[in-house]
Order: sequence, then structure tokens, then C-alpha cells
Amino acid sequence: MGALDEEHFNKEIENGVELDCLDLGFEDQPETVAIEDAVKVLLQGLGEDINREGLKKTPLRVAKALREGTKGYKQKAKDIVQSALFPEVGLDDAVGHAGGAGGLVIVRDLDLFSYCESCLLPFQVKCQIGYVPSGQRVVGLSKLSRVADVFAKRLQDPQRLADEICSALHLGIKPAGVAVILQCSHIHFPNIEPPFLDSNRQGWVKALVHSGSGVFENDFADVWDDFLSLLKFRGVNVDKTLMKDSKQQCWCPSQYSSSAEVTGQPSTGMVTAVTSILISLGENPLRKELAGTPTHFVKWLMNFQNANLETKLNGFACARMDPLKQNGEAGHDKRMYTELNLSFCSQCEHHLLPFYGVVHIGYYAEEITPVIKSRLQSIVRFYGFKLQVQERLTRQIAETASSLLGGDVVVVVEANHTCMISRGIEKFGSSTATIAVLGLFSTDPAARAKFLQNIPNPASGGSGF
Repeated sequence: MGALDEEHFNKEIENGVELDCLDLGFEDQPETVAIEDAVKVLLQGLGEDINREGLKKTPLRVAKALREGTKGYKQKAKDIVQSALFPEVGLDDAVGHAGGAGGLVIVRDLDLFSYCESCLLPFQVKCQIGYVPSGQRVVGLSKLSRVADVFAKRLQDPQRLADEICSALHLGIKPAGVAVILQCSHIHFPNIEPPFLDSNRQGWVKALVHSGSGVFENDFADVWDDFLSLLKFRGVNVDKTLMKDSKQQCWCPSQYSSSAEVTGQPSTGMVTAVTSILISLGENPLRKELAGTPTHFVKWLMNFQNANLETKLNGFACARMDPLKQNGEAGHDKRMYTELNLSFCSQCEHHLLPFYGVVHIGYYAEEITPVIKSRLQSIVRFYGFKLQVQERLTRQIAETASSLLGGDVVVVVEANHTCMISRGIEKFGSSTATIAVLGLFSTDPAARAKFLQNIPNPASGGSGF
């Protein structure tokens, strides 16, 4: 119903290049070509075939994502603010603050992303902005978000990002004061050696930073209490005691990751390639904050080099549990077993951006041994630490688990893709689920339903920090 016919659809796709907000001729621009060439060097350094079907367009996709994600270098916050200042009177003959003369204005829960200047990986930002108008004028509310996005679309550190947003708004609006709070989340660098992802290293590195000007310059000013109370009113809990030490927080995990012990020293050619990417984005690779960035990014990538994983997995197939039959029927003595929430981290081969999540595995067996869970976790990690797509990852885990457990296997992979938030549609909070069913699970809806009902709901994530 209402579907486009094929000819019209193809025409839409061909013309769709213009929807991307990048300049026409983007692919031929020197900066794009330089990034593409650098990405090819990185892929070859990982042992990949750059002519492989899934990688042919990866250099262009990466160039597009990086240039789109750093377009803030070419934007001026001053122009955004000055085009949206409006007169607004304050109180008439009354004691107090309101309107364009002292009434606190807050825009809450702005979702942003930025690229970490230390490792070139995207990090997520929840931004809270408040300002106190003065001079009987206010700024269009959408401009607060746009100014924040200008500075987020650059290589950044959380504290500098907060300071730049605050300073730009103060200079542009000329208010009595501006307050900015950022709640930032950065993915951990993985550890590919057993026990793989230590329970203390799963998830995210988080940082809470703030910046204030004018009446907010003093962290203990009463106006901060008003600001934080209005955030809490909508479920955003920011502990003021944590804000005091926010500027001393250790941020990027590349600064203390042990992955180099596993991957070894990165090749000079790959490091040089990343340096050329920085230049193409308009950055100065000699800036002190970027001195280690090329090395850090290459060390991250080397976690996903194209190793001969099949050799490492041979032992699992040989250790298959007996007596398990691959006949698509569960025997009378078999029962369903599940291994849930097996964590993984992988790298999208289309954009060279991380995706991460959990794997759930169900299978029928007469009995299980204590080593099964560790073997399944190993299978998940082995296939995760490659350039991947989620559909292939799901299939590979299912096929290898089947060789270990027998033919009756179901695998569900739930993942968050940073390419979904740091480029294009920027769908914050989205997640992807894929499923593979083998043997009995492919023919018995009741068995599938029973397994799927066992998958736990993800822990509810609050806004607190």
C-alpha cells in the first residue's frame, strides 16, 4: 500500500545523494580522497582484502562519517546566536526575575555525540543548558541545541566541550550567566585475552563535567541549586558533590588500556595514515592533545585484525558433547538450557565504528558441563573481535555453537551500533536484534517461544549520574 514502484524507487535512490547535507562533488574533494586512501591503508594493515564485497565502499563511508561528524570546524556559533535574539521585557514594577530580565531558562536532555580527540572513537553526550537572560532579550531555544552541536561536531574532550559551549553562548547572548552540564559516555577498550571482558571493565567510561559563566561562575551559587532542582524535577539527577572534582576526571580509556600488550606496537604506515586523516579533517596533528591519537586509534583497530580464528576454534568442535543428535528432534531425556547475556564488542566493517551488546544462546542437551559457558563465551568473543556485521556474527556463533552442542541451537544477538548515533540519522537509544535458529528451533515455534521468554529485559537505565 502506497509503495513506490521499482523505477520510481531507483530514481529516488539515485537522487538521494543530495539528502545527505554534504556538498555536491563530496567524493571528489581532496579531503575525502585523502581519508579514503588512509582507510585503505588501515584495512590492509588489519589483513583485510579491500576489494572484498563488504569493504569496497568502506573507505568512502568512513570518510563521509568523519567529515560529517566534524563539520563543526566549518560552522560559527556566533552566526547562529545573533540571528535569533529577540526582545523580551522583564517584570513591570515588581521585585523578582522573569522573562528577559533574570528568569532562568533551561533546555534539558539534548542528545549529542562527539569524537574523542584522544582515540577518534565517538562518545555520547547528554547535555543540559541553562542561562539567565539580561538586557531584556532572549535567544531562540533551538539555538542552544545548535550551538552545542557545533562544538560537539569536532574532536573533543568533555571538559573543553562544556567550556566552549558555555563561552560561545555567553559571548553571543550576553546573559547574566550560562550553565552547562554534560554527562558523557565512552566505550571501554576491549581486552581480547581471557577472561576477555573483565566484569569491572564492561560497559562505559562515564564523565560528568560542567561549566559556568557570570552568575554560575561560582559553583556554590544559589542559582546552581535552582538549575539542578529543575533538572531533578524531570528525573535528571546530577549529584552536585560529583561536579566539584569533574575537571580532574580521567577520561579516555586509551590512556590506561592494556590492549597494546595483546596487539603489539602499531605499524608506522597505519599511524601515518591516521595522521593524514586528522589533517584532512582540518586538525593540527601537532596539537598536544592529539599527539598520541593516531597510535591510540590504531591500537583500537588492531583488536579486530583478521586473525585465523578458525584455527583457535578447532578444539571446540572436537570437544562436542555426546550423545547429541543433529536430527532436529529433542530426545525424551533432553531439556532446554540457556546461556544469557554473554557480552561482546565488535567493529562494524562498513564504517569502522564499534558495536557492542549481548548474546543469548539456547540449546537442547541431556546434560551440561561447567566448561560449556566459558566455551560459548569464547566463541562469542572470537567472532566479535573482527570487522563484522551483526547478521554474520549471529550466524557464525550459531554454526560454531551447533558443532559444540549439537544441531538444536538458537542464538539472539542484541547490539547497539555507534554508527546509528554518530552519523546519518543519529538515532539515539536505538538497538538491533538478530536471531539464528538451527534444528528443532527452526521447526518448533513453541521451543522458540520458550527460549525467547527467558531473555531478560535490559536493566532500566536512569538519567542519574
